[in-house]
Amino acid sequence: MPGPAGPDEIRDAYRRCRRVAAQYGRSYYLATRLLSAGRRPAVHALYAFARTVDDIVDNPDTRSTAATLDALDAVETRLTAIWSPIPPPATSALPAEFGPVLLALTDTVRRFEIEERHFTTFLHSMRMDVPGSPRFRSRYPSMAALNEYMRGSAAAIGLQLLPVLGTVVPRADAEPAAAALGNAFQLTNFLRDIGEDLDRDRIYLPADALAAFGVDEKLLRHCRTTGRTESSVRRALAHLVAVNRDLYRVAAPGVDLLTPRVRPAIRAAARLYGAILDRIEEDEYAVFARRAVVPNHRRLRLAAGAAIAG
Repeated sequence: MPGPAGPDEIRDAYRRCRRVAAQYGRSYYLATRLLSAGRRPAVHALYAFARTVDDIVDNPDTRSTAATLDALDAVETRLTAIWSPIPPPATSALPAEFGPVLLALTDTVRRFEIEERHFTTFLHSMRMDVPGSPRFRSRYPSMAALNEYMRGSAAAIGLQLLPVLGTVVPRADAEPAAAALGNAFQLTNFLRDIGEDLDRDRIYLPADALAAFGVDEKLLRHCRTTGRTESSVRRALAHLVAVNRDLYRVAAPGVDLLTPRVRPAIRAAARLYGAILDRIEEDEYAVFARRAVVPNHRRLRLAAGAAIAG
């Protein structure tokens, strides 16, 4: 095993994480600009870790199912070592790009005392995305089933962030709202990306909620093929947008449980993601033809408004 990383190496690792956040998480990255300099790198590290794992899972053409699961196992082994004094065994399954990300993540976890269970839960859901895995799912019959997936893919990330953000109440009291906000962000992504997910043979929306409006997979695929959102699908999506907005409402009181200095950033993130739902509605639910994108000038205005509101 190599010796402990030096300060320069750790700084370089955080810079890499910042570049990942800036490239792939535009709304997320913009909101982090409102955080203090001491917290921003940690948030970038958590984002880069989740993104890098997601890239392993979402690139099946570059590795087999067995190799993908081996890579996730290697990541989990290395993660476990953060909380253990025993060095992890060397493994070639760990993707090279994880080196600096794990270095920054390790520093973040130790400085902010983030619990291991939130990463274990995250990796559990990531295995649900691997075709051929015993846990694989590409369809979700109900919101309860989707919530099981989001417990790791979204809520766990909110709980990872909580120690970095800090709270004015016992951390456990702030956890339900943090988990709800993570789920709200994730569901927004699912509504925005329904067309792209169909192309990957995934449907991250509850089948029973769609069926209540007469929508099935065949109709969704028809909409993707034609680029037109049929009226019954628009009604189903409008319902799910309302469900999504309710998640944001549940999460909103939790912002006041956070350290005052971080509240503008979290409000900004919620407003920026909420604006994606506005955009979906403004586009008349044309999510099968194009991705709902919030214009930069509007994103900046929303972020500035959150900063002023405090």
